[in-house]
Amino acid sequence: MPLNKVKAFLDANQVKYVTISHSKAYTAQGIAAVTHISGKELAKSVIVKLDGALAMMVLPASFQVDLPALKKAIGVREAELASEREFKQHFPDCETGAMAPFGNLYGIPVYVDETLTEDQEIAFNAGSHYELIRLAYADFDRLVHPEMLSFSSARVLAHV
Repeated sequence: MPLNKVKAFLDANQVKYVTISHSKAYTAQGIAAVTHISGKELAKSVIVKLDGALAMMVLPASFQVDLPALKKAIGVREAELASEREFKQHFPDCETGAMAPFGNLYGIPVYVDETLTEDQEIAFNAGSHYELIRLAYADFDRLVHPEMLSFSSARVLAHV
């Protein structure tokens, strides 16, 4: 079960956390809705390629990666979303698209959007499409040491 690796890491580092089980959901906004967690407090992991190298971007579920802003913030020539085929093998114990924001456990650099740091707690996928972990943002920061940048924009919903 994917949750075990993340839980073991948190337990080894004496972090207090809560696991939240929910019905299967595949999008960050869908998970926020079924768990009644604000889309701003639910962190999602988006895998990108920065000059061809994989990186994990962690941002609120209600936001999206702004690739031009990311490119400028990091100072790379190319920034693009990675395809599932390109990153799936790097997270063998996670369901595709449900990676916990602990890229450091998989040798992938982690960048967090500054908007996520405004909350006391964050919740995130724990490797599956049916479980979340909620913990203090300060503990996440202490364990992952992500680089904080501004690379997201609020998701604009289209009106039909």
